[in-house]
Amino acid sequence: MIVKEEFLAKLRRYFGLNLYEVKIWAALLSRGVSTAGELSDIANVPRSRSYDILESLEKKGFVVMKLGKPIKYIAVAPKEVVERVKKNMKQDAEEKIKRLEGLKKTDVIQELNSLHTQGVELIEPSDLSGSLKGRHNLYNHLELTIRNAEKTVTIMTTTEGLVRKVEGLKPVFEQIKKRGVKIRIAAPISSKEAEKAVKNLAGIAEVKHTSARARFCIVDSKELIFMVMDDADVHPTYDIGIWINTPFFAKSLEDMFELAWKAMKKKAKA
Repeated sequence: MIVKEEFLAKLRRYFGLNLYEVKIWAALLSRGVSTAGELSDIANVPRSRSYDILESLEKKGFVVMKLGKPIKYIAVAPKEVVERVKKNMKQDAEEKIKRLEGLKKTDVIQELNSLHTQGVELIEPSDLSGSLKGRHNLYNHLELTIRNAEKTVTIMTTTEGLVRKVEGLKPVFEQIKKRGVKIRIAAPISSKEAEKAVKNLAGIAEVKHTSARARFCIVDSKELIFMVMDDADVHPTYDIGIWINTPFFAKSLEDMFELAWKAMKKKAKA
């Protein structure tokens, strides 16, 4: 059996299998029905491992064991396998979420919070900084920082960034708005998607148009997240941001933003 390594890598990524499992499964798919020994030879997998691998695949719903001598295995249709994997992943995710929700009611979370508080008290504010690699990580930290805002959130972003923030952060904006947090966003409103995003923020944030391209977020004039690359020139995976707790620099940048804000064209009212 000749199967490209690239194809096997895709199977591992999509179905969560190890290398031996994808080799045995691909071999069985090519035969329909086969014994463990035959599959071992076809897939070039040690025979001593083939039975364990097939047992694992059976538990995951990829194969069915046919009783008899010798024992044979039947491949489940790939479409059915996809549905089974989806179901198993959903159940696994729900169980993990349930465990994490239950954690909130235990002493473990209190101890973790205590450790974190003590740790924060022992370091200088300027040491609370970090590099954020990948847009997914960037937005996770951006959401956390904005959610903890008490007074103000000031954002300057690109046209595409404005659309992304409305799609991913609107619920957080709504939550902090109810607490009285003032939200201001400056961005180039130069596309229909951006205009739609502005309308979606009506009553939540004040948005103004600017021709400048910059990417940063200031929270409560003390925490700052800024992106070091233009999102038009970088793949999301390689996007990079810097987070730092620095009241002096954050306030200075916000003062400069304030001067520019007065000259910007208003696009929506809070």
